[in-house]
Amino acid sequence: MLVCQHIACEPPGVLEDVMGERGWRLIRAELDEGDPLPELGDLDAVVVMGGPVGAYEESAYPWLTAEQQLLRAAVSSGTPVFGVCLGAQLLAASMGARVYRAPTPEVGVLEVALTVAGREDPVAGALPRSFLTLQWHSDTFDLPPGAVRLASSPAYPNQAFRIGATAYGVQFHLEVTDAMADEWGGVPAYAAALETVRFPGGLDRLLDDVAEHGEEMRRRARALFERWALLSEQRAGRAGSDMI
Repeated sequence: MLVCQHIACEPPGVLEDVMGERGWRLIRAELDEGDPLPELGDLDAVVVMGGPVGAYEESAYPWLTAEQQLLRAAVSSGTPVFGVCLGAQLLAASMGARVYRAPTPEVGVLEVALTVAGREDPVAGALPRSFLTLQWHSDTFDLPPGAVRLASSPAYPNQAFRIGATAYGVQFHLEVTDAMADEWGGVPAYAAALETVRFPGGLDRLLDDVAEHGEEMRRRARALFERWALLSEQRAGRAGSDMI
């Protein structure tokens, strides 16, 4: 199982706890540090995390091209994919959708609602009809052809989607720990987004909100990711300890 990271302070958080509990063998690629991507044929599933770059910045970050090629091949082969924030945007871009800078960043612990399709989905259906989650992003994306919208927010309609049966993208952060959120405050791109929206109370208030709702968010993350993990194991025909 491959985990793609784009900055050290955006690991899978509680999602990694779930993978560890299921005995999955992890290959971690820190793409911003120059780590190579393994061959898709050696993988049972792919998790792609967030980061401060844009999915459209291939000229500045050439590894984005290779990552999108891997994701496109994964979707084509039915290899399960779970993308978070930038990971969701890269999944969308890999399947031909436009990713672009939104008029206003979306920052805060905010409400997201499942669509009808989301409520009926075998993975997204683990979440309640509406829930609070951390948002901290400046980009958005169009849905790829054939994708199913699973969740939405008033400001950003494409909050979660599915392509095929096993590829999922979520724009929001349920997986975040308090320590991770604190580190994100020091990332220049994220600090700029916070400043742009003139978040009341600034970073201290945002971190307080994450701490207040963190336990609930991580519980939701577990419920969602455990559904996807089970789907991945079934797709691979392996027990958790055999997943690679």
